[in-house]
Amino acid sequence: MNLSNAWPAPRAARTANGAEPAAAALGRPRAGAQPAAACVPAVPLLAVDRVTLEYRSGERIVRATQRVSFEVDQGDRFVLLGPSGCGKSTLLKAVAGFVEPAAGEIALDGRRIAGPGPDRVAVFQEFDQLPPWKTVLENVAFPLRVARRLPRAEAGERARHYLDKVGLAAFASAYPHTLSGGMKQRVALARALAMQPRVLLMDEPFAALDALTRRKMQEELLRLWDDARFTLLFVTHSIEEALVVGNRILLLSPHPGRVRAELDSARFALDSIGSDDFQHSVARIHRLLFDPPEAAGAVTASAPGGRA
Repeated sequence: MNLSNAWPAPRAARTANGAEPAAAALGRPRAGAQPAAACVPAVPLLAVDRVTLEYRSGERIVRATQRVSFEVDQGDRFVLLGPSGCGKSTLLKAVAGFVEPAAGEIALDGRRIAGPGPDRVAVFQEFDQLPPWKTVLENVAFPLRVARRLPRAEAGERARHYLDKVGLAAFASAYPHTLSGGMKQRVALARALAMQPRVLLMDEPFAALDALTRRKMQEELLRLWDDARFTLLFVTHSIEEALVVGNRILLLSPHPGRVRAELDSARFALDSIGSDDFQHSVARIHRLLFDPPEAAGAVTASAPGGRA
């Protein structure tokens, strides 16, 4: 079974500077050509349309987000960035189908999300997300048998493939309590990727790791993305992590979360950290996040690839 190209190719991968590819690369007719049929607007893979999210805290209702809208295309590395309490994790849970919007709609492939499903798989920062009584291999294979209903042999083969992808093939028989924090996150990542979801959801997955392990996991994630070009929706409160992990970043205001700006960050990589351009972009994004909206608007045009 060939697993290396299991995901469909990105519909319109961006170039290194965030620009759209040439018309011919997208299959669009060249200028002056006669189309064979009327052009139909492309439907984004994931569409969040004016979504307001609320949750109960004791006796009161707390508004987490206010009319948030964004679109994620196939193959995107889309980052939700904002301060603590801005609703970014609640948004991720809503995309996963665990939280129903108080207003607005979330759609996958043009269909409204009505609940959890194997087409959206989440990786969280908690290390206890792996059942301790199952081996590493069993942890990766179990969801394949339950949610994807794969035969035991096929689930085991796919699980071994993705454990090898994250460098843990030698630990297939180990139990979670014998693994380091970084290794547990790699198991969780292998388990999520093995499901081959339409969208991989990651909620601050590296926040609890030490700095060196966190850098290694960022490298691992980007390497895996280069190999399979899966669609990623990633939550973080780290501006630096957002710039290197994402090719697009949505900035959310302090509570309740509202959209401040959407930025293209495709030109940055891990080796960009420390450069003048990178540090200037970090400073600009910080102003966009925390300055009053009327003051932040003055720097929107100079933000990296800014689209307010």
